[in-house]
Amino acid sequence: MKAMLHQGSGEGRWLEEEDVPVPSPGPDEVLVKLETCGVCRTDLHIVEGDLPERKAKLIPGHEGVGIVVARGEKVSFPDIGDRVGLPWLHGTCGRCEFCISGRENLCREKRFTGYTVNGGFAEYATAQASYVIPVPSSITSADASPFLCSGIIGYRAFKLAESPPSGRLGLFGFGSSAHLIAQVAIKLGRSVAVISRGRNHLDLGLKLGADQAVELSDAPALLGGKLDAAIVFAPSGHVLKLALQCVKPGGTVTVPLIHIDSVGQMDYETHLFHERRLLTVEANTRSDAHEFMHLASTLGIRSVVTEFGLSDANHALLQMKMSKINGAAVLRII
Repeated sequence: MKAMLHQGSGEGRWLEEEDVPVPSPGPDEVLVKLETCGVCRTDLHIVEGDLPERKAKLIPGHEGVGIVVARGEKVSFPDIGDRVGLPWLHGTCGRCEFCISGRENLCREKRFTGYTVNGGFAEYATAQASYVIPVPSSITSADASPFLCSGIIGYRAFKLAESPPSGRLGLFGFGSSAHLIAQVAIKLGRSVAVISRGRNHLDLGLKLGADQAVELSDAPALLGGKLDAAIVFAPSGHVLKLALQCVKPGGTVTVPLIHIDSVGQMDYETHLFHERRLLTVEANTRSDAHEFMHLASTLGIRSVVTEFGLSDANHALLQMKMSKINGAAVLRII
């Protein structure tokens, strides 16, 4: 099969296309023939070395959607022919204090698709059968791919932000995750302010129903102390501090990021006093994934997608790095 392998090359040449054997599913696994795979900012962090290397000659990608074509002898679900998604959470130990208390996203032995095991930048991938996510027939594969990380972890951040019904939610950074969660928040009755450096991102936010689009440098003046909650999607400590300035007393800022640049010094009065809450969000649970996929289908959430071929994965990553992707990037594999 064709696959894009991370070889640690320079900017724009992070991945090399190779022919590699089709993997065989283990007893608890399924083999999925992939149709699409989203390109997530975490993939960029991995190939650029922002995260520690976990696997040599890694096939990245953790937003794959495709058809189950084979399964191990212990698998009773999903069935061959089912369309499923391969999310970031590949597996957990199932027995630690976090797993048994519904917090499997904090398991110390968790494994990640496209990071600790090979992922979806390929024609085929294997996955733990109990961790794949069925994709409803109402959602296309290209739409569903960004749901599998950007959507799911954004949804977890939205839940934990606890923005009140009819409340005002700020989305700082408007890429793949934010453009999905903006739709969810608006359809659930929140008013949404989009905050970004990019005019194209601000325009997309307004098109999707946000009632305010604010250039990042103007955020403190226009939004200071006015948001009930905020989610920070931009991997920037500076943006994080701006978000804290913009929430009301008692407001919550959630941060669904695996990597962020230096936060630097915070001022207690400016950023943290008045019972403001700052909460980081790590990965997701399977419950989050199933909830979001059902909600997305029910509410009619759709991805704004720029498609690339599998061989163009480097170009997609570079376009993402340069903030030229509006919405989400998706690799079309078949």
